[in-house]
Amino acid sequence: MKRRAGCIALGATLLALTACDADVRAQQEAEEAAAADIPEPTDIPESCEIDGAAPQIGFVTINLQALFFNQINTGAERIAEETGAGLQIVNGEDDSVTQANAINDLMVSGVDAIIIDAVDTEGIQPTLRDADEAGIPVVAVDSTIDDESVSTQVGVANADAGAEMGEFLLEQSDGEGTVHVVSALNSTVQLEREDGFTEAVEAGGMEIGTVVDGQNVQEEAETAAENLLTGNPDAEYVYATGEPALIGLASAVRGQDAMDTTSVVGWDLSEPTVEGLRDGWITGVVQQNTFEFGHQAMAAAIRLACGEDSPADIPVPVEIVTPDNIDDYMYFLEQ
Repeated sequence: MKRRAGCIALGATLLALTACDADVRAQQEAEEAAAADIPEPTDIPESCEIDGAAPQIGFVTINLQALFFNQINTGAERIAEETGAGLQIVNGEDDSVTQANAINDLMVSGVDAIIIDAVDTEGIQPTLRDADEAGIPVVAVDSTIDDESVSTQVGVANADAGAEMGEFLLEQSDGEGTVHVVSALNSTVQLEREDGFTEAVEAGGMEIGTVVDGQNVQEEAETAAENLLTGNPDAEYVYATGEPALIGLASAVRGQDAMDTTSVVGWDLSEPTVEGLRDGWITGVVQQNTFEFGHQAMAAAIRLACGEDSPADIPVPVEIVTPDNIDDYMYFLEQ
């Protein structure tokens, strides 16, 4: 009997392992299918030689934590691979001084063009002017930098997209109620998204309630969102202005078991966002084509480095992802 019991136990273990293997294979197949949907570059420039070598491009990003920024990096790396250009990506660590120092270091290292996704779009301008005066062209991606030192701007109209999300929420709320906000007061981009959203919902009859600062850091955003929900236990609507804000807010909503009472809208897909969309309490997410950000920024940088012209403005459209169309956007969970 003991031997029979042992065989039964072994059989159960083998069945469990087989089921686990099947689950892993299914997940891998799903990831491969999603990766296959990642948009191909729409614009691959012809490269050149500068002093006998391929162009060298420096890219100072905001951080390497958010999937959003890593996907921009992936897009830039794809163009680098296609053209043979060199690409050095530097982590700005959510700090404008770190970004300025990184740009100075890239200038010293002899890069031929610089791409910047700025934390502080005004504070970074003196450093970008130094680069421009040194003959190093500058491409701004994602964040809008209003300065003559920037040759090409790649991104979305953040205030307009924020307003589009505001109109989306108005349709759900019938123009009634209060919406709270998890923002990032150190981010020019997210302040633009907040302003556009605020103007739209207030014009439509809703009120803006508590606004908290997640500082564009996931952990800070979660703490801020927890405090917001604690102070507003009857919160019906909350808007998050970026990926860290939305992930932190999603965690706070789950932690306070508010999924049945709070509807969330925000920016940028992630695993926690997809779960909330599938469960229905995250109702809409503004999604930017992050890979195309990287494709276009790198293509512009190579052209400028090679002495060619590049458009002053390269717009990248947005989509609103909902529980009904989420399967069409799963490739945005790929690095």
